[in-house]
Amino acid sequence: MKELLTRSLSGFLYVSILLLSIFVSKYTFLGIFLVFGMISVYEFQKLIHLTNKRLYLIFIVLFMILHLFQDLLYLIIPFLILTIITELFLVKDLVTIRIIPMFEQRKYRTSIFYLTTCIIFLTLVPNYSGEYQPLIIAGAFLITWTNDTFAYLIGKNFGKHKLLERISPKKTIEGFIGGFIFSLLAGYLIAVLSNTLSVMIWLIISIIMSIFGTLGDLIQSKFKRQAGVKDSGTIMPGHGGIYDRLDSVIFASPFLYAFLQILNYVS
Repeated sequence: MKELLTRSLSGFLYVSILLLSIFVSKYTFLGIFLVFGMISVYEFQKLIHLTNKRLYLIFIVLFMILHLFQDLLYLIIPFLILTIITELFLVKDLVTIRIIPMFEQRKYRTSIFYLTTCIIFLTLVPNYSGEYQPLIIAGAFLITWTNDTFAYLIGKNFGKHKLLERISPKKTIEGFIGGFIFSLLAGYLIAVLSNTLSVMIWLIISIIMSIFGTLGDLIQSKFKRQAGVKDSGTIMPGHGGIYDRLDSVIFASPFLYAFLQILNYVS
């Protein structure tokens, strides 16, 4: 009971800080995620057994550059392409080999073009049109939380077929399908209740967040399994680290950003 209470209070505090930062202003959102990003870089370095303080400086510099010049797509797109390519290689490693190879050069490449740029693209999502739109990023988080919650509940109560047992024994195909369906429902409700994007666009966002969010969670699980740890950190009692809470949404964010930019271009 004490553990459940601790987990609930910790989760409530995290969600409250995150949502307040989003809706108070663009700058509180960026400030909080600059801190979350620094913590996630630290936690990820521990998982892959890398200690290099320069990665924090790289994160801060890229964060500032990509936000200062976010309107210059010819600068943003190369980083987006490199990030998506890196993520696709991680997906390939997830399904084809038992251990993700982490030689020294790849540790740096993965730290920069997976974790660092993914977090930055997450913070660029609400600014994709040049105007800060908090409901877009808040909706993406709500869809991700819905997917995670119902994937867990349906998988726990009805799951019989493992999704990827050697990486995450508790995840099931039934849970994934349940999370996917409820994500679509969440996207539909957000579209109806908010004056933002159309129902069709929110449904596509739901598909992106559900599929790529699940892949992001599995990839992080594989990193943790290789490191022999249960959580990436201990900053959130009952939940683990910040990276544990953001793994799904940061992996999906470059694909979401790419979709929104394409949408913005054709509209």
